[in-house]
Amino acid sequence: MTSAFAYLRVSGLAQVDGMGFDRQLAAIQKYAGEHDIEIVGVYREEGVTGKSELDGRPALQALILDLLANGTRLVLVEKLDRLARALIVQETILQDLTRRGITMVSVSEPDLCSDDATRTLIRQILGAFFEYERKMIVSKLADARRRQRSKIGKCEGRHRFGVKPGEDTTLRLILDIASQGWTAEHIAARLNDKAIPTRYGKRWHSGTVSKILKRLLNHASKELGA
Repeated sequence: MTSAFAYLRVSGLAQVDGMGFDRQLAAIQKYAGEHDIEIVGVYREEGVTGKSELDGRPALQALILDLLANGTRLVLVEKLDRLARALIVQETILQDLTRRGITMVSVSEPDLCSDDATRTLIRQILGAFFEYERKMIVSKLADARRRQRSKIGKCEGRHRFGVKPGEDTTLRLILDIASQGWTAEHIAARLNDKAIPTRYGKRWHSGTVSKILKRLLNHASKELGA
């Protein structure tokens, strides 16, 4: 039996307690039952617009981290518009998952139109853009390090969250909450409720949590490809 994760998304906060999640999960479970697939995890993106790409999807980021960790390589969604409404955002996320060796299936539309001329063109454009962006980032980082060394003779990066004393416990808590499909905003609220400060003794914000999850996701991806 093939294992898979289910990804659900509602764009409006009013839908969180409504039928949106229930309808999506029912369709996914029906498809899984018909195709001998076991749902081993369900990730809920609450109140996230379909215009958001991977950086704005804490539940999707948590899902990918878990995929990379446990070997599951299949994700089921009810429809592609639950992944994203805009075609360009759909393709951006799908291509990112494909590069990581992850397959996404829309249970209501299993054929992702891979031979469609518009999608093919978008994939080619995205491929060229990603390569350009990667080279520009590498070039900018190298130039920044050179300038830093010329000023102070050394260049040390900022220590990532989790390496300083006491931070590992907080990091494990963040991952535990994220693995349940909660948003970065909810995770920040939970940390604040527990009176757990940030590295600099301040309150947590969703942006800070999102950056930590994104860094972990990038690190896990590099480790997988090493």
